[in-house]
Amino acid sequence: MRKMMHLRVVSGTGGGPEKTILNSPRFIRKHGYDAHVVYLCPPDPVIQESLRTRAEKQQCPLTLIEDHGIRDFSVVSKLIQFCRREKIELFQAHDYKSNAMGLIARRFHKMHMATMLHGWTDTTGRMPLYIAIDKRCLPWYEKLICVSEDLVEECRKLRIPDRKIHLVHNGIDLATFTRTTPRQEAKRELGAPTDEPMIGMVCRLSPEKGIVEAIAMISRLNALGKRVHLWVAGDGPYRPEIEKEIAKHNLASQVKLLGQLADTRGFYQAMDAFLLNSIREGLPNVVLEAMALEVPVVATRVAGVPRLIYPDKTGWLIEPGDQHALDNSVLESIYGSAIDDRVRQARRLIEDEFSFTQRMQRVADIYDSLWARK
Repeated sequence: MRKMMHLRVVSGTGGGPEKTILNSPRFIRKHGYDAHVVYLCPPDPVIQESLRTRAEKQQCPLTLIEDHGIRDFSVVSKLIQFCRREKIELFQAHDYKSNAMGLIARRFHKMHMATMLHGWTDTTGRMPLYIAIDKRCLPWYEKLICVSEDLVEECRKLRIPDRKIHLVHNGIDLATFTRTTPRQEAKRELGAPTDEPMIGMVCRLSPEKGIVEAIAMISRLNALGKRVHLWVAGDGPYRPEIEKEIAKHNLASQVKLLGQLADTRGFYQAMDAFLLNSIREGLPNVVLEAMALEVPVVATRVAGVPRLIYPDKTGWLIEPGDQHALDNSVLESIYGSAIDDRVRQARRLIEDEFSFTQRMQRVADIYDSLWARK
């Protein structure tokens, strides 16, 4: 059994990548890898407890290292100590800081180096600087696993050899994401209105997710006499601005911010349709989850989304910023005549091409090639 670790840095309770990272150890074990997840996180007991709870639910061995910011150099020594103590043979990074720290740790503990690219979606604040640092680190890694085609092209632009770059889409644990509750019953359990449609979003509360634009859509649909609710699960720094937008449109009775949900399956099953309105993404786990749970999906044509949403087949695909297409597609996903057929085709696509079991087989093959090369 080869010893490996995943390293990830979080400032809150995490995001989409956690669904992949925390699920990986129990799926990769049968391929001969004993995987441990290490998170660098703030000294916040709420955040730490949330991460521990999520890891325990996925039967994931987890170690938390408190990270007090950019001047906290003790984090590096703790990471090196962990690698030595656990005799880590394979290091798997997941973001700009873990990429940089992995290269430092490698100088003090010999191990193979792989990194997973989940997408550079946040470009606010200092993120452009961090993305630049990340791109400087990537060529030094032996294997780069990209979750969408656009990330493969980004790696090629950095002149990284093709032999290092691998496309492995995100996947879904089909045993976990299978509908168990009819929509109306799920609505009652959630406390959602049962007599009016509800659109759901699951995302970080940040500008690139298009939540403000979705709120404006609800206002436009009201003007057409179509009263639709919008419920959003997730948290993030943009929450105050979103709350102002809700008040501006006088939509407090129709738009609800649920905060971070420990388990989103009940929420998905209560939705009349799922909306991804982002202007930047990788290959979103949330779209995979909605499709697996047989929820009609409206999504923007960004990054890996067209690999999932085929117009007139598995959902509704719109251009970012196209208000007319957004409004019409949402109405079609609620009231249209071909909804059931698209939902069935979407579930079949997930079963055939995006199961987590298939994904981890591909990842294990990439890991194995590191030793086969030698």
